[in-house]
Order: sequence, then structure tokens, then C-alpha cells
Amino acid sequence: MNASKKNLPSKLQMSSSGFTLIELMVTIAVLAIIVSIAAPSISTQLANQRVKSTTATLANALKEAKVESIIRRQDVTLSYNSSSTPKVIMMTIPDLTTNPSSVSTIASYTISDKSTVTQTITPSTVTEIVFQPNKKIADNATVVYTICDSGSDSETPKQVSLTGIANVNIINAGSC
Repeated sequence: MNASKKNLPSKLQMSSSGFTLIELMVTIAVLAIIVSIAAPSISTQLANQRVKSTTATLANALKEAKVESIIRRQDVTLSYNSSSTPKVIMMTIPDLTTNPSSVSTIASYTISDKSTVTQTITPSTVTEIVFQPNKKIADNATVVYTICDSGSDSETPKQVSLTGIANVNIINAGSC
């Protein structure tokens, strides 16, 4: 007995031909609903990841500047330029070989353009952070950086604080 498509009834031949248009439309509608539910969660996760990345970059730059000042036995200045594109953290030292008033760049760190970093230095007369070889900050300054993401309002802000004795702390706090 040889079963082939020719021997099947015509009603059975038509029903096994594939998906109907209605089945495909229902499947696409279900997928669209799932994507619309997941999209806000993904954008929040991306914003939180940018905040974490910027926080880690800033904390590492502060720690490296402290270590460089101790190793080189000279002052190391760390400055943050939020107006430049891209945003940059610069680590510099006085150029003692040519001109003491000029500086040499040791390292620079780029921060995401979507990251917002607010710097609060106490006392307010200090504009740059100067790490001294004695493991302290010049003028006994304390600094608090608040990191947010401009791409989302629902992320958790982080703060990086630097004490007068150059200890770096990271906490979940602040407001954007």
C-alpha cells in the first residue's frame, strides 16, 4: 500500500499546507506585547550600567592619583572637565625638567557623554584635587562626586567621596 498526497482527500490536503494568516498575526501580536513590556527594563539596566562604569572609572582615577603621588614623591593633580567632549578626567604632575609652571599629563580617563558627574569640593576655594606624597589632599579638601545618567530618570545615583586623607568611598546616594 503506497500512501501519497494524491490518495489523500482534498480537505486533508488543504489543511496541512502551513500556517494561516491569523496564526501569524496572533504570534506577532504576542511578541510585540512581550517586547513592549521588556523595553523599559532594558533601558533602565543600561542606564544603571553606565552609572556603575563611570563610578568605577572615577574611583580608579582617584586611587591611581593617590598611588602615583606616593611613588613619584611629588604632588599629583586630578581635574575633571565636564564641559569638554568627551568628558575627561586628567591626571597631571608639574613638569620639573623644563618649566615648573607647566604640567605633564600622566593619564586621562574618558567618561560616557550620557553620564552626569557633579563635583562638590569643600572648601569651596579649591578647584582641583592635589594629592600629596604624604597621603593627604592639599588644603585638607574633601570631595563628593555624584554620578547620574542623563538617558534615564529611574537609575540609582552613586556617590564617590574623597576624604582629606585620600580615602575613596563609593555609596548609593544622592539625587539627580
